[in-house]
Amino acid sequence: MSRKLLRIVTLALAVAVLAACATGGAGGRLQTAGDARVFDLALDTELDWARLKAPRQEQWTIDGAPLNQLMIISRIKPGEHVFLGAKARRSRPDGPWFRAGMRPDEVRDIVLDGLRGGGWANVRGSDLRPATWGPTPGLRFDLALDNPGGLQYRGLATAAEHDGRLTLLVWIAPAEHYYGRDAEAVSRLFDSLRFVE
Repeated sequence: MSRKLLRIVTLALAVAVLAACATGGAGGRLQTAGDARVFDLALDTELDWARLKAPRQEQWTIDGAPLNQLMIISRIKPGEHVFLGAKARRSRPDGPWFRAGMRPDEVRDIVLDGLRGGGWANVRGSDLRPATWGPTPGLRFDLALDNPGGLQYRGLATAAEHDGRLTLLVWIAPAEHYYGRDAEAVSRLFDSLRFVE
């Protein structure tokens, strides 16, 4: 997927989420605080979210996507773009494509590359650390990035490989207010992740 097309898709998804937040319209619904099920994941959230669903991915927001967004991408197959944007090609073997058995630093790097490809600037990951999704080992790291207009964002990312596929959650919010307001609650949401059948 070209960079321009990826931006258009991201913008369309953001507009749809905003519309769903405002109207409760088709495609969006309220996720109230408490236990939730998303694809093959179970989690517990302390926050209320608007949810916009698509095949193998959802976008959650509290105040609208420009102010906070949680991207949940499920069951990324080997050879797929980490944000489901495209499949690996021989002409670009070093893109942000998932491979089964990747090391934690490799997963972090494809997430960062995927964000850069989506138009984010000054993308940095820090504090890569182990995480657990129930009994499944995973990883977590912190994010710092700027939107194309220069607004500074911070965030959290977590990922785990399960049955040879990757599941990824990325939460971002403007550094000035929204990140500080919700970071601890999102971190606890990440702590509660577990795969279910």
